[in-house]
Amino acid sequence: MGVKKKKEMQVAALTICHQDLETLRSLADVEGKNLASWLLHCVQLTDGVSQIHRVKQIVPLLEKANKNGVCDPTVRSCLAILAGIYLSLSLKNPLKKVLASSLNDLPEFFLTEAVQSFTSRLQEELNTTDIYSYRKVIDNISSCMENFNLGGTSVNNLLKNVLHFLQKSLNEISEENRKFAGNHIVQTQLMNDLLVGIRVSMMLVQKVQDFQRIYLKSSSSSTWQSMCGLLSSFTKFLSDDDLLQTVQSTSGLAVILFIKAMFHPPEKIPDLIGSLLLRSVDYTSIPEWFLTCCRSLCCADVSPSALLFLCQGTLTMLDWQNGRMGPSGEALLLDTVHVLFTLSSQIRESTLEMFLSRILASWTNSAIHVLESSSSSLKGSLNGNSNVVRRLLDYVYTHWEHPLDALRHQTKIIFRNILQMHQLAVEESDSEESGLATDPFLFELTESLLRLEWHIKGKYSCLGCLVDYVGIEHILALATTIPLQMLEVMGDQSLVPYASDLLETMFKSHKSRLKSQAVDSTWIDKWHETWVSPLLFILCEGNLDQKSYVIDYYLPKLLNCNPESLSYMVKILQTSADAKTGSYNSRGALGALMACLRTARTHGHLHSATDAWGNLVSSARIKQGLIHQHCQVRIDTLGLLCESNRSTEIVSSEEMQWIQFFITYNLNSQSPGVRQQICSLLKKLFCRIQESSQTLYKLEQSKSKQEPENELTKQRPSVSLQQYKSFMSSICNTLFEALFPGSSYPTRFSALTILGSIAEVFPVPEGGVQTVYQLSHDIDVGRFQTLVACFASTFEEVKILAFDLLMKLPKTVVQFQDSEKLQGLFQAALELSTSTKPYDSVTASYLLNFLIWQNALPSSLSAYVKTQHVACGDGDKSATVVERNTLMVIKCLLENLEEEVSQAGNSLLQAAASFPMYGRVHCITGALQKLSLNSLQLVSEWRPVVEKLLWVSYRLSAVVSPVIQSSSPEGLIPMDTDSESASRLQTILSEIQPRDTNDYFGQAKILKEHDSFDLEDLNASVPNIDTSLEIKGKEGKTCDVTAQMVLVCCWRSMKEVALLLGTLCQLLPMQSVPASPDGLLTVEQVKEIGDYFKQHLLQSRHRGAFELAYTGFVKLTEILNRCPDVSLQKLPEQWLWNVLEEIKCSDPSSKLCVTRRSAGIPFYIQALLASEPKKGKMDLLKITMKELISLAEPTDDSSSTVPQVHALNILRALYRDTRLGGNIIPYVADGAKAAILGFTSPIWAVRNSSTLLFSTLITRIFGVKRGKDELSKKNRMTGSEFFSRFPELYPFLLKQLEAVANTVESGTGELNRHPSMFLLLLVLGRLYPSPMDGTYSALSLAPFIPFIMRCGDSPFYRSREMAARALVPFVMIDEIPDTIRTLLAKLPNCTDQCFRQNHIHGTLLQVYHLLQAFSDSKYRMNTYFQQELADIAVCTKAKLWLAKRQNPCLVTRAVYIDILFLLTCCLDKPAKGTQPVLEHLGFWEEVRRIISGSELITGFPYTFTVPGLPQYLQSLTKLAIAAVWAVAAQAGEQTRDVPIYFSQLLESSFPEVRLLTLEALLERFSAAASGLGEKGLPPLLWNMGGTFLMLAIKENHPECFCKILKILHCMDTSEWLPQTECCIHLTPKEFLIWTMDIASNERSDIQSVALRLASQVIAHHMQACMEVRPILPLFWGQAFVLLFTWKVSVRVNCPSRQNHMAYMCSFYKNVVHVDFSLWI
Repeated sequence: MGVKKKKEMQVAALTICHQDLETLRSLADVEGKNLASWLLHCVQLTDGVSQIHRVKQIVPLLEKANKNGVCDPTVRSCLAILAGIYLSLSLKNPLKKVLASSLNDLPEFFLTEAVQSFTSRLQEELNTTDIYSYRKVIDNISSCMENFNLGGTSVNNLLKNVLHFLQKSLNEISEENRKFAGNHIVQTQLMNDLLVGIRVSMMLVQKVQDFQRIYLKSSSSSTWQSMCGLLSSFTKFLSDDDLLQTVQSTSGLAVILFIKAMFHPPEKIPDLIGSLLLRSVDYTSIPEWFLTCCRSLCCADVSPSALLFLCQGTLTMLDWQNGRMGPSGEALLLDTVHVLFTLSSQIRESTLEMFLSRILASWTNSAIHVLESSSSSLKGSLNGNSNVVRRLLDYVYTHWEHPLDALRHQTKIIFRNILQMHQLAVEESDSEESGLATDPFLFELTESLLRLEWHIKGKYSCLGCLVDYVGIEHILALATTIPLQMLEVMGDQSLVPYASDLLETMFKSHKSRLKSQAVDSTWIDKWHETWVSPLLFILCEGNLDQKSYVIDYYLPKLLNCNPESLSYMVKILQTSADAKTGSYNSRGALGALMACLRTARTHGHLHSATDAWGNLVSSARIKQGLIHQHCQVRIDTLGLLCESNRSTEIVSSEEMQWIQFFITYNLNSQSPGVRQQICSLLKKLFCRIQESSQTLYKLEQSKSKQEPENELTKQRPSVSLQQYKSFMSSICNTLFEALFPGSSYPTRFSALTILGSIAEVFPVPEGGVQTVYQLSHDIDVGRFQTLVACFASTFEEVKILAFDLLMKLPKTVVQFQDSEKLQGLFQAALELSTSTKPYDSVTASYLLNFLIWQNALPSSLSAYVKTQHVACGDGDKSATVVERNTLMVIKCLLENLEEEVSQAGNSLLQAAASFPMYGRVHCITGALQKLSLNSLQLVSEWRPVVEKLLWVSYRLSAVVSPVIQSSSPEGLIPMDTDSESASRLQTILSEIQPRDTNDYFGQAKILKEHDSFDLEDLNASVPNIDTSLEIKGKEGKTCDVTAQMVLVCCWRSMKEVALLLGTLCQLLPMQSVPASPDGLLTVEQVKEIGDYFKQHLLQSRHRGAFELAYTGFVKLTEILNRCPDVSLQKLPEQWLWNVLEEIKCSDPSSKLCVTRRSAGIPFYIQALLASEPKKGKMDLLKITMKELISLAEPTDDSSSTVPQVHALNILRALYRDTRLGGNIIPYVADGAKAAILGFTSPIWAVRNSSTLLFSTLITRIFGVKRGKDELSKKNRMTGSEFFSRFPELYPFLLKQLEAVANTVESGTGELNRHPSMFLLLLVLGRLYPSPMDGTYSALSLAPFIPFIMRCGDSPFYRSREMAARALVPFVMIDEIPDTIRTLLAKLPNCTDQCFRQNHIHGTLLQVYHLLQAFSDSKYRMNTYFQQELADIAVCTKAKLWLAKRQNPCLVTRAVYIDILFLLTCCLDKPAKGTQPVLEHLGFWEEVRRIISGSELITGFPYTFTVPGLPQYLQSLTKLAIAAVWAVAAQAGEQTRDVPIYFSQLLESSFPEVRLLTLEALLERFSAAASGLGEKGLPPLLWNMGGTFLMLAIKENHPECFCKILKILHCMDTSEWLPQTECCIHLTPKEFLIWTMDIASNERSDIQSVALRLASQVIAHHMQACMEVRPILPLFWGQAFVLLFTWKVSVRVNCPSRQNHMAYMCSFYKNVVHVDFSLWI
């Protein structure tokens, strides 16, 4: 927030040729007053900004020369030189624009000479023959026509030559681009030149007036021929898919523009272009020149991209205003949109989809222009009920959830334009008030949008458009609770921006409408009731995420719309704050109050701190918020203190005291998010202090005797400044005290982050600038050592923060004077770099970097740098010192590393135990990363270091690679070469070679004779080879070397080598030529690094090794793709083809790993493809995907198995790579086909890889799973949207589903298991129905229905269930009742002799899920819904035998009972004045018979071994409970007709029955206790206290026991506590002790309930004045033991324990008046 100096403008100085310079010198006068002298002085300046000021004086000089009335030769020569200067300047140079602006004001007397000069110089430019100079000439033509009169006139004079040059340059650039195929850097430059040339050609046609008469000229004229040549070139570019799509797109614009300029008569242009778009050109009616130039566009096989860009040109280049093109223009408009609709079903490439959406939006804009003055026939074709608008809406519905954000934005534009088109097309809807009520289209559209689920993002933008169009009143009339609905949606982070934007649109519209209609101020009450009251409800009662998002997104917008609402909100929240202070997991009204005040102050609605503290909230409330149990309340209160909309607002002394108080108790926050917010808010506070201190210094320096009266300060500036200084010193003292040895990670993180913010906000003053505080003044030797000690932390984040803080301090803070200590510090770093603990090497790296940058290295290291004097200025001295120090340290580390690698070659076990080498490499990489390697001074000394570094890295990799490349590196201990068993070492090394190469599936592994060995002899000579070996460590002590130690040493070494090589490629300058002095890496070295990565990635088996090698390889490939050296630039492509060929050949000798998901091969290909330039055509990706998909498809050739596995694994990696973005989407359908077909392979490896690929594709298509529900609608898609995105999957899935359905059950009765069924149903089950589906889509979902129904007969339970879920989206909502009746009719009757339970079960599941979908629909409360359900209930009664004992299968019995239960839930509430449907149908009577004849009454002859018993019990219990409630609601106090009593259910021996019953009872008792029940408890639940007491003593099921305790807690204690002695033979005192024993010994969820129950019992005793004093000590003792136990759990972030602590603290506060919330 500090004041930053404005960056000075950098302008390149102009120069002129030697000849022009000599001319100026010869023409300059002695006095230096003529124009030549002025220009000479100007070109001799080296500063471009100064030249700009000189150029601006040219015209005044010429105006003086104009007084003589003669244009002397000096002026003429100067004008010619000025023309040369203008044309020599680059297009973006500000001097060019300044010169053009000055010459536009040239006196008229000089215009002729100036035009001649510019024409002459421009002609010289047009004669250029160098192809790489064409771009400059094209830019000059463009600048001449851009607001430059002289330039425009010159271009007009040279029009013929300019056209000829453009034609020649475009053709030559195109040919040159074709020659450089593969060199994407040169091609990109050439294609950009081509693009600029096309745009300049269009500018020429649009701005030069002569083109209006061009058709009158002879076809043999050179101008006409040039025009035809350009049109031919544009046509060729349009059809060339090798060019950038921007070039093709611009060519489409140019084709239409040139046709418009050249074709005669103009009235026939729409017909001509329409025939082009429809590919129906009549060759007899078009001119010969057109056929010659555009022959490829007249054919029937025009590519979709060319057709798309022609549509774009049609909409952009033709004049659609006011219907100027007449009826033919209207016909062309309709033809264009039909072509676009056709293309939308053909285009799959993401970039073309983006173009299509923009062009469709452009079409709607053009349609609006035409409709403003169109015929009635066109209005009929474009109103809301027309086919065009319906298809546009279909496009919107299928693309408003598209992954591309820009495309989703275009759908919003299209929808808004549809509404405007409808308004223009329907004349009777002019009245805005009656528009929605009388217009069926708008009414239906609004209703259909409101019926959609709120998780659909496109719904919000479309509703926003409707609000703008029809007003908010109509929306609120249809959905009165829409504000609350959207606030509830805001618990989902992905929907928050959409919901908040729509809410803002709505409440702004509502406010303006109410304000315009109101006569007094009462309108605000209605507005508050509609928009503010739901907000306050959410802030006080909503869940935590919901509150946070509402505060962050909705509240600021509401206050910005109506700031006066703040006082209304604060008044209500202040009243509620005393009663609802909140708890550990609830903000309460106090939290809502703080959030409102914080938001108001941040956005400037509280003008000063005085308003906040004095008028709206008390100091006690602030302090209460700072120590609140809920972390977000503390954060909001801190934000209220720290944030302000004015950076210079004075921080009061009271605010500083509160912040000190806050820091004392909040540094140890366990939540990372809370720590980040605290540090961020405090940094804002420090910025306020710094900014306001500058204001105070200015006030103090003004020495004003009058006291300032504004609200910034109430006291003298010097007093405030001293308070600031004391406050900052106090803060720093607190923070350094928190860094004591052994302090926790959260404390250190917070303290170091805040100290770093202080050092950043209060920098060392420069140039006389005053600062109120400097951190360096409060740092002594002890505190410096404290910061250095932070390097030893095991958390790297702490090391980073400590290092950054030390680097921000001045070097003079602590002087390194003791050489012995310095040497010890350096030696400690070297020792740490070889530690066996990985975090020690990180410590060594930071310590060495600190010593390097502080120039604090021991003098003994100077021998590593040759004596060399480098010329440098004072400003470069520090950089040179750092470079010298870095070079010394790297040489030292490299020398030690080389020795250690040599020892490791002899004894890898010794290396793993004593000197793991990865630490040295890590320190070298860290030192290189901190150095600016592009501006090195000691280049000659760096070259041998880099060369040696590469050599040692390769040696290190060679030493550890046998372990990493082993088939099973995790348990390997190789032998040492210095042991006596060298021959056995070779045997072991041969055995650890990869056994998973390409012949893995081909033949069995048989050891050759000379490879065989005696296992017993091996065990005798190498004891414990599979566990550990004894090796002497650094200090001569014997230590065990485990396989894990060896593996860690090896894979970390490979990791560090890979990162080092990647860093070298990324940071080191590369030599442009072999003998170049400006580079450190040679081309050969880069190739060697590439070969190393290739070998390592393709042969390593350890995932940690090749994943990190991938990171380094990505850095290399990114450099290679940007490298100007063609041989290096083509390396990635060559590597890609080589590895693809190796995968395809399936050579048994190949070392490619086929297990471990192909190991590093997918990473290798992923790195090569992801680094390909995204702005290009992505040719490598396209070719690779085609190759891989062809390999992944199943074949009959057994030799293709290994390539198929590799291809499936590689495809999985590519689909997961987010960097490929939308470029991978066109291949998703083919990947899904390969995965589904691969699942049918008889080879396990293929099936496994296909399953993994399929899982990745599901995530890629439907999004990352965001909830626990596997089939959440957030990760689903409507059927029409799915098949519109992937139309290739429609016939494939249909065909596969048919094959699956045909094999569900064969005619012989044998069950066939089709492996693809699961995958197919999984995809189809991810679809869901939508009110928009089936209306306009060309892909009908009906053909899938019979096949999905037949899949319901599968012998697998899971498949039947998935088939039932998958059926739902394929049946329209209106067709669900008929489908259910059809399915019920297929069920067998009780008299049938032969039936299959699988068929019954699958059919019933389909009925159940369809019925559930119908009940969830928006028809819920209308008459149609009730009537259809009644008809279904009648059909259900006909098959009731399936729910009785006549049906022997408990599984199907359970599903049928679930259907009955669902019907009872839907039909239980009758409409007013009508008889209940279920009673009228006799439905409840049948239910009672089912229950009375069930096992709940007669007893259970089954055990848990009976399939489906738990499911049946749960279904039956739910139905029984529903029947009991129905009887209780009708019978009142009469309970004789109850089918079963709760006591019977609670005495059941099955916990499923008891648990469901207890849950239902708990719901009723909780509602009665909270006062939410309408009539209290029903008579059935009276006097049940004794029953629950006996159940509590006997219950042994934990969940049931917990429910019983909760019910007792909800019941009136006076009702059941006196019954303890007679029911369970325990006195109240003994019952209390029993409860406390439960709280001490049971599991956590029971402990909290038991503790609450015990507190309720004690409270009852105290109120009843009973003697409980003897047992209170026992209670307090056990409670405190629990409290301290839970505090430990809270420290390790156990959420359940945190809740229990909240219960404890709440109890103490409410019962014994002790508040422990601060102690937490």
